[in-house]
Amino acid sequence: MAEKKSILLRLPPELWAEVKRFADAELRSVNGQIEYILREAIKDRTGKDAGADASDSNRNDDA
Repeated sequence: MAEKKSILLRLPPELWAEVKRFADAELRSVNGQIEYILREAIKDRTGKDAGADASDSNRNDDA
């Protein structure tokens, strides 16, 4: 699998809290949750999976 790219993402505190709440409920890290949300959004818009399905491999990672 290709190495993942790193980005800096600035979020308002309220949005961070909502993403964290969803991540906790789904047993993912915040990083894993953001990746999951992005993959789902791409799938919804294009009808195709965005790369390899690695969303579950991010479960329990530290944010």
